[in-house]
Amino acid sequence: MKNTVLLSALTIAGLSAGAAAAGTLDDVKARGKLNCGVTTGLVGFAAPNASGEWEGFDVAVCRAVAAAVLGDGNAVEFVPTTGKTRFTALASGEIDMLARNTTWTFSRDVDLKFEFTGVNYYDGQGFMVPKELGVSSAKELDGATVCIQTGTTTELNLADFFRSNNISYEPVPIETNAEAQQQYLAGACDVYTTDASGLAATRATFEAPDAHTLLPEIISKEPLGPLVRHGDHEWGDVVRWTLNALVSAEELGVTSANIAEMAAGTNNPEINRLLGSEGTLGEMLGLSADWGKNAIAVGGNYGEVFADNIGEATPIGLARGLNAQWTKGGLLYSPPFR
Repeated sequence: MKNTVLLSALTIAGLSAGAAAAGTLDDVKARGKLNCGVTTGLVGFAAPNASGEWEGFDVAVCRAVAAAVLGDGNAVEFVPTTGKTRFTALASGEIDMLARNTTWTFSRDVDLKFEFTGVNYYDGQGFMVPKELGVSSAKELDGATVCIQTGTTTELNLADFFRSNNISYEPVPIETNAEAQQQYLAGACDVYTTDASGLAATRATFEAPDAHTLLPEIISKEPLGPLVRHGDHEWGDVVRWTLNALVSAEELGVTSANIAEMAAGTNNPEINRLLGSEGTLGEMLGLSADWGKNAIAVGGNYGEVFADNIGEATPIGLARGLNAQWTKGGLLYSPPFR
């Protein structure tokens, strides 16, 4: 078992090193399209709409990167991946980046040879149960059957939580959120556990969402963010600073409504550097001067992307919480554009 895990890690690491050597930025430019790995379908984060067009919070990051590099937020091929297939897809070069509610962990960063380029959602693992179960705390779940996605951090977190509370459970392994939803609603499991944001997104699709409860316990830290392969620092910088551009734009008051006016020049030097009216930040990244403007213009700043896809006015109804700007009590913070 240990040898199998080691060989798997070495295989992914080897694939990653080989693919990174190619120079992803040049590949994307030559191809004229960004290949972005996303989930197989999680409403609000990444899912096709009725017209078959991908939309969501993570999708917006993909589109922003495509706009920064290619000047077109629609120049993206979305590649659905599961918890098991996502890392192989990235390491092999099938995708250029992964934006798929993926937790930044030590082993994924160091052992699997990936580079997380930031956090676009600070999350934690939670539990959802039918109200009719009469449970008000995860500590009351002794003997419960639990739907859990394989190949995720939630497996270990779940085992740790039940062990530390001296209670037992029976895992019901599933591979996709769609399968988890089907199994949970069919009664194949008493509980569904994953990131709290994912639970809220899943519950929002139910015919009777109020018949299901999100329990109060959050049992882990789940910093979710986009990632690329180790070794391709030029590409890593592009993805990292595109995400930072969305975050800084909100802090600086740059929105989809005023970006055209602000791009002509303002009294704030950092806004000017961000939008390309002064400085050479685009040149440093190997992009056009207006890369930041293009990235922000696709879906707006971070706050707009959050509000439009998963915010309190959407069916998912997530509050900003830890994902508020640092000036408003949250953890959201970008290094300066200078």
